[in-house]
Amino acid sequence: MNKKLLCLIFFILSFTFCNLSYSQDQEKQPLAQIITALEEKYNVKFSFETKTIENITVAPLYPELSLEQVIHQLKLRTPLNFEILSERFIAITPLKSTESLSSIQKLEEVVVTNYLTRGISKTNNGTIEANSKAFDILPGLIEPDVLQIVQNLPGIISVDERISNINVRGGTNDQNLILYEGIRMYQSGHFFGLISAFNPYLSEDITISKNGTSAKFGNAVSSTIAIKNDDEIDGNSSGGLGGNMLSVDGFAKISLSHKTELQLAARRSFTDLAVSKTYDSYFDRIFRDSELNTTNNTLLALDERFLFYDFNAKFLYNIDPTSKLRINFLNMYNNLDYDQVYIASDNSIQESKSILNQVSYGASANYSKQLQKGFNLSAQIYYSNYDLDAKNTNVTSNQSLEQENIVEDYGLRIDLLNALNSNLNINLGYQFNEVGVTNFEDVTNPNFVSLKKEIIRTHAIFGEVERYSKSRDTHLRLGARISYFGKLQELIIEPRFAFNQKISDYFRLEILGELKSQSITQITDLQQDFLGIEKRRWQLANNSNIPLIKSQQISSGLSYNQNKLLISLEAYYKNVASITAQSQAFQNQFQFINDIGSYTIKGIDFLINKRFNNLSTWLSYSYSKNDYHFENLNNGNAFPNTLDLKHVANASFTYSKNNFKVGFGINWHSGRPFTSPSSSQDNGNSVIEYNAPNSERLPAYIRTDISAIYNFKFSKGVKAEVGASIWNIFNQTNIINRYFSLNADDSITEINNRSLKLTPNISFRVKF
Repeated sequence: MNKKLLCLIFFILSFTFCNLSYSQDQEKQPLAQIITALEEKYNVKFSFETKTIENITVAPLYPELSLEQVIHQLKLRTPLNFEILSERFIAITPLKSTESLSSIQKLEEVVVTNYLTRGISKTNNGTIEANSKAFDILPGLIEPDVLQIVQNLPGIISVDERISNINVRGGTNDQNLILYEGIRMYQSGHFFGLISAFNPYLSEDITISKNGTSAKFGNAVSSTIAIKNDDEIDGNSSGGLGGNMLSVDGFAKISLSHKTELQLAARRSFTDLAVSKTYDSYFDRIFRDSELNTTNNTLLALDERFLFYDFNAKFLYNIDPTSKLRINFLNMYNNLDYDQVYIASDNSIQESKSILNQVSYGASANYSKQLQKGFNLSAQIYYSNYDLDAKNTNVTSNQSLEQENIVEDYGLRIDLLNALNSNLNINLGYQFNEVGVTNFEDVTNPNFVSLKKEIIRTHAIFGEVERYSKSRDTHLRLGARISYFGKLQELIIEPRFAFNQKISDYFRLEILGELKSQSITQITDLQQDFLGIEKRRWQLANNSNIPLIKSQQISSGLSYNQNKLLISLEAYYKNVASITAQSQAFQNQFQFINDIGSYTIKGIDFLINKRFNNLSTWLSYSYSKNDYHFENLNNGNAFPNTLDLKHVANASFTYSKNNFKVGFGINWHSGRPFTSPSSSQDNGNSVIEYNAPNSERLPAYIRTDISAIYNFKFSKGVKAEVGASIWNIFNQTNIINRYFSLNADDSITEINNRSLKLTPNISFRVKF
C-alpha cells in the first residue's frame, strides 16, 4: 500500500503542475468592481474613502460564499479592515498598525458553505470548519458543543453516545488528536464522557480533518480536531451568563488596551447540590452497569456526590505592528464521591467508599513575527497534564484499591511560512515532544503495589507546499513529516497530500491521502479499572508488547453544489497496524489475552443537503466494513471490529426564522458486533466458553432528537436566549453493548449497556 500511495502522490503532483502550467489565467478584478457586485448580491452597502481601495485587485471569490465568509476572504486578501456596522452597512478602513499582523496570505478557501447547517463549511484541503459564532442549530443541541457538532458529520460517530469516545472511520477515540489552542488534550469530556469539556462560548473555530491531515500535526493515526478561541483584538468588551439543567457558566472578553485583551470562561455543575431529570438520565447511563452498581444486593444507604467544572483563560497581546503574543490556560475537573451500605448475598452488611477524580491542566504560549512581506515566523510551547485517580474501600472486608494514571506532555513547535505569492505558500517547521506516563496501583489484603513510569521524546521536522493554479480551479497541498522516536529508536516518514480540482461550474473532485503514526494509546488491563466507569488508561509504546501504531489512508470524493443543493460521495480505504488487543477492550475470550494486530476499514460516505430560504434538510449515509486481523487470535482469521457499524444514517431538518430556530433529527445505525457464549459450557473450567468472536449483532439503534432556540432583546445592550431540547424523544431503548459475566455458582449473566433514555434539557443565557 505504501508504494501505491507514493506512486499516486507522484501522479497527482505531476498532473497538478502540468495543469498549473497550462491553465488559463483568470484576471484579478478591481476591488471596487467586486464591491459593487457584492452590494447587489447581498443587499448591503460598503462605506469607504475612494483612495482606500484604489489600486487594489482581488481574484474572483467563490460564488457560494456567505456574506460573513466573503468578508473573511477579503480580510485575508487585502490590507484592509472590514467592520460590519449593522445588517446592511459595512465600513472599509485601512488596517491599523496592530491589525497588520495577519496579512499573510492563506490559501485555504471555502468550497462548500452551510455544510449541514449555517456555520459549518468545507474547505479546499478537505477539512471541515465550524464557527461557533455563526453556528445555527443542530437537532438535540441547544449549545454549540464542539464535540457534539463533529458527530453530525458523515464518517464520525460515538458508538456508545460518549463524547469521550468519538470514532472516526472505525478508529478508537485515543487515535484522535484533539488540540485546544495547540495543547494536546487527554481528557475531552465531563460526566465521564457524556458532556464536552470545552466551553462552547469561548471556543470560536473548530477544524476537523478526517484525512489528508496537514504535516504540522502528528502522533495520532485517526482524525485531528483543532479548537481555537477568538484570536483578534477588536477593542470591545463583551460577556455572557447562562445555565442549563446541569451547570451554570459565564464568559467575558475584556479589552485592557488597544494592544491587549483578556478572555475568560468558567463553568460549574450544580449536580452536587441539586439534581434534575437530565442528571438522572446521565447518571443512570453511566452507572447502571458499573462496578458501583449493587442491583444484586439490598441497598441500605447511598451517599452520592458528583460535580464538574472547567476554566479557560486567554491573553492577547499585539506587541508591535509585526508581532503578537497569545497565552492560554485551561483546567478541567470531575469528582465523584460514592458511598454505599448494602446487604450482600451472604446476608452480611457491607460498606463501600469510592472516589474517582479526573483533572486536566494545560497552558500554551504562541508568538508570531512577520519578518518581511510574505514571510512569517511562529513559535509555540505548551504543557498538558492529565490525572485520573480512583480509590475504592470495602470496610467490612478491610480491602482497598487505589489506581492512578498520569500523563504529562511538553511540546515545542516552530513554523516558518513563506507566502511567495497569492497562489503559492511554503511551510517548514520543527516539533519536539516529551510525553511521560505514570501508572500506579496499590491493593491491600492481599498487599500489592505497582508503579511504572515511561517517557518518550520525539523530534519531528515537517514541510508543505501549497499551491493554486492561476485560474483558482486547482488546489494542491503536498507535504511530509519525518519523526524520530528516541526511546524506540525508530524513524518514520509520513507523506500527506490534499488535492482539489474544480471539474466544471458545479462539480469538484477531491483526493486525500496520508501516512501517520502514534506512540501513545489507551489500554484496558482489567474490566474493573477505575471502578468500571473509566476502563482505559494511557500507555506509551515500548520495544516489547506495545508497538508504535502506524496508519495509511486514502480517499476520493466527488461533489455537486448548485442552487443550494449539495450532493457528495466519498470512498475511502484505511489501515491501522500494530494495534494491541488490550487497546480494543475485548469483553470475550480475548479479554485477558494480548496480541499485536491491525484493522482495515473500507467505506463510503454520502451526503445530500438541500437548503431553502429558512429551511435546511440533509440525509447522510455511511457504509463500511471494518475487520480485525490478529495473527494469534481467532486462528489468524479476520473477524469484525468491535466498532464495526456497517450502516449509519441520519436525516435532519433545521428551520430558522427571524429569532427562532428549531432542529429535528433521526439517527439510525446497525447494531454493534458482540460475542455470545457457547451453548455447551464446561463448568469445571470456571470460565465462559464463547462462540466465534463478534459473530453476532445487537439490534439496530434508533434515536430521535429535537431542539429549539429563541433569541430576544432583554434590555438595552443585553440580548437573551432560551433553548430547549429533548434527546431520544420517544424514549427508545437501545442496547449499545452486550457482554457476559460468570457468577459465583458458574451461571452466566448477560449484561446489556443501554443508551440514554429520554433526556430533556433547558437553557437560558444573556449576552451583553
